[in-house]
Amino acid sequence: MIEVLRKRLLYKSTHRGMKETDKILGGFAQQELENLSEDLLNELDVLLDVSDNDLLNWMLSKETVPEAYDNEIFWLIVKFKENI
Repeated sequence: MIEVLRKRLLYKSTHRGMKETDKILGGFAQQELENLSEDLLNELDVLLDVSDNDLLNWMLSKETVPEAYDNEIFWLIVKFKENI
């Protein structure tokens, strides 16, 4: 069951619609999905339902991250973004 979730998250991460979010989220997913706990995978699943524009603005600190998304998975992605 968790492998099905990982495959779905990989697809959702790499087929975003914006090159920038494809690169950030897709790269993060390809590198980290196998290492994430089920809780973090579920947080990622929720985060990936957010629009690319919102995610990018949050990741670039152009807008404040809403409390509902200000969680460990979001900051792991931001850390990954800073290293690419």
